[in-house]
Amino acid sequence: MSTATEARGSAAAEGKKKAPAGERVADWADGRLGIYSLAKANMRKIFPDHWSFMLGEVALYSFIIIILTGVYLTLFFHPSMNEVEYHGAYTPMHGIQMSEAYASTLDISFDVRGGLLVRQIHHWGALIFLAAMFVHMMRVFFTGAFRKPREVNWIFGFLLFVLGMFTGFTGYSLPDDLLSGTGVRFMEGAILSVPIVGTYLSMFLFGGEFPGDDFVGRFYSIHILLLPGIMLGLLVAHLILVFYHKHTQFAGAGRKNTNVVGMPLLPVYMAKAGGFFFLVFGVIAAISALFTINPIWALGPYRPDQVSTNAQPDWYMGFSEGLIRVMPGWEINLWGHTLVLGVFIPLVIFPLVLVAIALYPFIESWVTKDKREHHIADRPRNAPTRTGFGAAWITWYFVLLVGGGNDLWATHFNLSINAITWFVRVAFFVAPVVVFVITRRVCMGLQRKDREKVLHGRETGTIKRLPHGEFVEVHEPLSQEQLHTLTAHDQYQPVEVGAATDENGVRRKVGRGQKLRSHLSKGYYGESGQIPKPTQEEYREIESSHGHH
Repeated sequence: MSTATEARGSAAAEGKKKAPAGERVADWADGRLGIYSLAKANMRKIFPDHWSFMLGEVALYSFIIIILTGVYLTLFFHPSMNEVEYHGAYTPMHGIQMSEAYASTLDISFDVRGGLLVRQIHHWGALIFLAAMFVHMMRVFFTGAFRKPREVNWIFGFLLFVLGMFTGFTGYSLPDDLLSGTGVRFMEGAILSVPIVGTYLSMFLFGGEFPGDDFVGRFYSIHILLLPGIMLGLLVAHLILVFYHKHTQFAGAGRKNTNVVGMPLLPVYMAKAGGFFFLVFGVIAAISALFTINPIWALGPYRPDQVSTNAQPDWYMGFSEGLIRVMPGWEINLWGHTLVLGVFIPLVIFPLVLVAIALYPFIESWVTKDKREHHIADRPRNAPTRTGFGAAWITWYFVLLVGGGNDLWATHFNLSINAITWFVRVAFFVAPVVVFVITRRVCMGLQRKDREKVLHGRETGTIKRLPHGEFVEVHEPLSQEQLHTLTAHDQYQPVEVGAATDENGVRRKVGRGQKLRSHLSKGYYGESGQIPKPTQEEYREIESSHGHH
């Protein structure tokens, strides 16, 4: 018996030894990390599927591409402002005095194998990253995907966008060429406009009088360590919350706040995501190979006494530049100090606008008094006021983008730069209001159209003559799924202040906050803010009277 037992034990041991190497590694990891239970709980997690979700994925993949190319560039870049005489591969600049930062950027472009392509991918990737984040945030805004429980994730995404802007600014300032130096000079002027502490901030940042000898090294540390580290932490937190809350899903058959209709994370979602990553990488690489961006060899090294023509920042900083360019050059003198309002006022407006965007989810929640969780995305037409605000903000942004490039508009279209500046000053106040009103009216019109479709069906284009001679268009009844999609949105009621007196006839005290909330709520959800959804009684009445021809 003992011999048989030993034989069985040795056979079992022999069978155990023959387990595949991958399985043994997985068993080892599971014994220490519990990966089997973790995978079982999360790898089959369901995610909704919609084309607009790809916008966030483009931003994520662009960030990964920026990190990969940035690591490669750090191997060859020298963040130093020490003066050297250039004798590299680009012969037109032989013998010219320049900083080591500029010289090493020329070496990356002309001497390092694949260096210019990697530089181009890095810069184009940054532009596409911020553009994708901008469009992704607009998608979240217009569909109301920022509502509870996703307000914190909206803040994380907003901070990623803002930090991405400043990371991009510090990045294109590193080569120390004439264009980036002009941009840094512009920033230094904005810092100096801050009362009392402006000069101290400038001295701290540049290590002395502009341009100093340290700003490239300091910007380099900020660009490759500080800002990316914070962004990476925010990105991880953002993705964890996305995984925890899941994407919002659009109204449709079987979709409710309490369920998720979509595809599993493994293998479907991951396979699509992997393919999409390489597609994004390929498109960015193709753009970088075909279209030159920031050709520093054509600009020359930075000199404080020179300014390059057509000096423009990347698109995401055009908003702040436009604010300063179109602002009148106002100055006041107080107690022997000059306050440059023409720069300081735009410098105050810029962060105030950003703060308003960051806090919007909380503002809308306060106006609606809505504390429920929302996992069904709105159609933009069903929230006309919110959609109007979003369209007005985009209009404002692009108006100021025109202001930030007023010299280019003037030279390319043979226009007066003063006329462009005054046009932007007027459009700054008028255009957002006009766009807001038009957008709201368009949304209201689309809501009326949806209401008619629910009650009378879809227009078929077929004309029918009735026995008494009347011509009517034949309408096709909508399916139950289509009816659900068109009527699934919430129908909010404006918040009322209430009666002026209580049940005892005593005058109620109504605070200013309550009055403000009531006025805003009526603007959002009053008669001018939404079209009432068809009721079941109206629908049955239309059906019973043969409303569908």
